[in-house]
This record gives sequence, C-alpha cells and structure tokens, in this order.
Amino acid sequence: MMPIRTFSAKVAKTVLAASLVFVLGSACKAQDQTQNSPASNTEESGTSTDLYIMMGSDFVRPGLAPKANYNIGIGHTFGFLKKDPIGDELTFAYTYEDGGSGFWHSQFGSHTESFGVMKNFGLPKTKRISGYTWVQIGNSTFTGSAQIQNHFYDGESLGAVVHFNDHNSIWIQETFNKIVTVPWYTTTSIGYTRSW
Repeated sequence: MMPIRTFSAKVAKTVLAASLVFVLGSACKAQDQTQNSPASNTEESGTSTDLYIMMGSDFVRPGLAPKANYNIGIGHTFGFLKKDPIGDELTFAYTYEDGGSGFWHSQFGSHTESFGVMKNFGLPKTKRISGYTWVQIGNSTFTGSAQIQNHFYDGESLGAVVHFNDHNSIWIQETFNKIVTVPWYTTTSIGYTRSW
C-alpha cells in the first residue's frame, strides 16, 4: 500500500502538470489568434513609448511670480485603452520646481514624483498636430528648510503635440497644479519627446 504522503505528492504533480498544459495551450492558442487577427495588429500599431523632457515656467497665483519648472518622464500607450475615455497612456514623471527667490534654482525646491493617465486625440484636418489631456497624482517633497515636507500633488494638463515624424515631436502644455499646502498655480511648458 502506498503511503498517503507519496500518493498526495503524485496527485499534486499530476494536477500541476495538467494545469500547466492547459494554461500553456490556452496561451499559445491566444497568441496564434492575436498574430492572425487584423484588429489586434491595428491596436498594436497604436502603441508607443514616449520619453519626454520639458522645461517651463510656473506662474504662481496670486502674483504671477515666474519660477523654473523642469520635468522628465516616460509614458507608454496601450492599444487596448484606445477607446477608454480617461486615457490610453500611463506615465511616470519627475518634476523639479524652484521655490526660492530666484528663477532658475535655489535651496528651496519642490521635487515631485507622479503617476498619470494621458488621453491622446487627433485634431480634424491635420496629422501634424494632435492634442492630449493628462491627469497626474503624486508626492511633492519640499526641501531647503529644517524639515523635509511631503504633500499630495494633483495636476491636470491640456496640451498639443507637433509631430515632426514618427519618433520626434514637440509638446506644448498648460498645467493646473495643486499641492495641499500651496496656493494653486499654473505651469506653461514646452519640451522634446522621443517615441519608439
């Protein structure tokens, strides 16, 4: 008579092997359908990865005090999100904003890491220019004082993209920014984007 432990181990191995065969078989079948489906080829052709570098100026309300704003980030467009009303591109960005007395840089700065959702859309009668909306949330860290302070960040942008070709473009955007302890402010930015 076979011990229960050995029997259980054999049953577990058999169930695991059958599960793997089922999962791998389903995945291979789905991959084969994906490669042959014209709809999926259309979706795939709409995907891209964007690396962007933007420089701009904040206009703090009230007072319109100009401050430097530097932004670098990466985003990826997903074909299956093309019809999603919120967005089709997920982004991650880092932003430095001068918070001191000068324009370019001071010891008082705001460092923001944010995640976002961007919605790209075409404009009528042109393929050279497209538009986008961009909603971001993240964490802003204030430096230069005795204590580092972290605060919730929210940003909403409206922008235009001037396409030079499939890989190079210029982005122009206006962003409404809100940090819990800071008056709202807007940022006007222009930047270069490399897509692949």
